[in-house]
Amino acid sequence: MAVYAIADLHLSFGTNKPMDVFHGWSNYTERIQKNWQKLVTPDDTVVIAGDISWAMNLSQINNDFDYIHKLNGKKIILKGNHDYWWTTKAKMDKYIAENGFDSISILHNNYFVADGTAICGSRGWFYDAEADADKLILNREVGRMRLSIEPAIKAGYEPVVFLHYPPIYNNTECEEIMSVLREYHIKKCFYGHIHGGNAAKKAFIGEKDGISFRLIACDHLGFMPLAVK
Repeated sequence: MAVYAIADLHLSFGTNKPMDVFHGWSNYTERIQKNWQKLVTPDDTVVIAGDISWAMNLSQINNDFDYIHKLNGKKIILKGNHDYWWTTKAKMDKYIAENGFDSISILHNNYFVADGTAICGSRGWFYDAEADADKLILNREVGRMRLSIEPAIKAGYEPVVFLHYPPIYNNTECEEIMSVLREYHIKKCFYGHIHGGNAAKKAFIGEKDGISFRLIACDHLGFMPLAVK
């Protein structure tokens, strides 16, 4: 059993917003599928850290979830900034159950265990949030991180944290997010959201304060899931 991670699939089988129009994204769904099936076994787990689909609601997401469900392994997904279809966890769990997408689970105010590791996290928010509305959202995301991490630690697991937004970007830290990572002595943090070579140059990849940070946006990874453990 292994754990992998990837982010920003940006699927659009139920809508008309293919990413193929962007440089480097040609045939991206075929490339993801080919790489995934070659690497991931049915016993493995893959965390998808946000921007799952361009669907606007659950009625549009069926084909995208069907694509994900047919990929090998158990999939754990969290919210990204473009996941407008995202609703309450109860509604999403019901939708998944009713449509037989039992290989997909929602990471939202909870945690999962795979290969002895606790998979924790939340969407996160802008590293440079200054407006009052942004601060409210950021504080809510901090609370969700705690709701995910604390019970995992109490259960005796070592958490690995997944975010959609980068906690460090362009040499600037999101102090509220970083404080939680430091407080709970998190050793690994994976994030997405950042696309393109120029933007990726500003993303922090490496170790800081004893925490290893990795960018897992699918174009940055060459559309290949990254081994977490």
